[in-house]
Amino acid sequence: MLSTWPIRYKLLLKFALLAVIVTALTTLSMVGLYSYRNLVKSISNRSAEFPLTTRLSWRLNDLNDELHKARESYEIRYFIDGPSPLRDANTSEHFGLMLQSYRSVLDQYRRQLKLNESSDGLGSSEKEQQTVRQIDGVLDEINKATRDELWIHDEEQLAAVQDQVVQLERLTYELPTYLHDRMRNFADEVRVKYRSLIFVTWGTAGAAALLLIVLLRLTYRWVFQPFQVLLEGSRRVAGGDFDHRIQLTNEDEMAELGAAMNGMTERFQVICTELDRQVQDRTREVVRSEQLASVGFLAAGVAHEINNPLASIAMGAESLESQLEETDGEDEAADSTRRYLQMIQREAFRCKEITEKLLDFSRMGDVEQANTDLRQLIEDVIEMVSHLGNYRDKTVELLHCKSVIAPVNAQEMKQVVLNLITNGLDSTDAGGRVTVSLQIRDNMAEIIVADDGCGMTEEVKEHLFEPFFTRRRSGQGTGLGLSIVFRIVADHDGHIEALSEGPGLGSRMRVTLPLAGSQKENDHRYQAA
Repeated sequence: MLSTWPIRYKLLLKFALLAVIVTALTTLSMVGLYSYRNLVKSISNRSAEFPLTTRLSWRLNDLNDELHKARESYEIRYFIDGPSPLRDANTSEHFGLMLQSYRSVLDQYRRQLKLNESSDGLGSSEKEQQTVRQIDGVLDEINKATRDELWIHDEEQLAAVQDQVVQLERLTYELPTYLHDRMRNFADEVRVKYRSLIFVTWGTAGAAALLLIVLLRLTYRWVFQPFQVLLEGSRRVAGGDFDHRIQLTNEDEMAELGAAMNGMTERFQVICTELDRQVQDRTREVVRSEQLASVGFLAAGVAHEINNPLASIAMGAESLESQLEETDGEDEAADSTRRYLQMIQREAFRCKEITEKLLDFSRMGDVEQANTDLRQLIEDVIEMVSHLGNYRDKTVELLHCKSVIAPVNAQEMKQVVLNLITNGLDSTDAGGRVTVSLQIRDNMAEIIVADDGCGMTEEVKEHLFEPFFTRRRSGQGTGLGLSIVFRIVADHDGHIEALSEGPGLGSRMRVTLPLAGSQKENDHRYQAA
């Protein structure tokens, strides 16, 4: 189905596959980079908690020191020196400052926890926040207990504050343990993530490689392979193999180009064949013209040399026959001699007739031409032939046609038409039919003499207009009739062609002649109208 797509859709599909490959690889790379960035950012943010927890431990140590001082002050006051309001106030003030410093560091730690909540990596800090809330509660209890400066004089309050500080110390030391535990678990979490990411990466790379192979395969099948077939086919045709045809399995623009090249090759082959045929026809015409010219030149000399001896032979035969008749010889020898003399006369006159035709054939001078109605000329010839006794059992018919005017020599053209009609009649059996048609085709007068006789083979058509070539069934004829017709038509700048479907299928003789100037103008006007 894809092979029937236009090539632009195929290119779009390949671009889409390429875009999928690039998008998949880019997405995977971005996922890996962002995961690494988030990991680094999370570690960086979490690492900021360690200094704060350390500072909380320092402040807690300071708070324990102040509380230890308060305990010593209480013991000294009651067991050694007695009450000292100034010293007690300083101890209570220092304890409050340490407590405030501890709360300040705790607030920084709380803000850092909120900042870490926005990043993904080492998990949630819910336990730290819960511990911070507990620390806030302990600090509130300590603030309530140390609100009065006299708390340092009360042993119960001092013990309560000390217990709360111990609890605060426990909670403070718990804060880094959560992060330590999370860091220990983080390795397992990261291992699962990067393994999953590795599997996804390999899967995406494999899919991208598969799509790339498909893309290369489609490119080869849709682009490179058709181009190779077209290139090889054009080279074969250029090398002279005009029978070669380009075959493409797809049905896109490449196939259309191949079909166009095949059509061009077919037309070129037809043109070459037609040109070869025309060259062969022109060559045969040139050879035939040379033969006719040679025969004409030979006939002009031979006819003059033969006519006088033939006349002498004929006259001698007539004289001997008259002398034989004067002797009144009636015996068998005399009859035989008379028959031979008559045969000599007939053959002499027949030879004289041949030489006269040769003389007519050899006349190559300019013929006098005049505008002649070819239809009337053909009717006159048909009328003359219809009175010949040899053809009374056959039919000659002029098909319905209009008058056609052409510049011809009327006597020579009558000889052409008469020769063609009699040849057609001679090739038919009793009851045969010869038709003559006259029309205008391609600004030329066209005369077609058709018969339903014995037809012609290709060999006969090839040599038909050569001198002394004859295939009359009667065995008679000199073989000069159609040669003279060919010369007359050629002298009129016309063309004659013999057509036949084969032996027994009849024949057609087509003669084309130039039209008269007025006839051409009238035909042009008629066609324009």
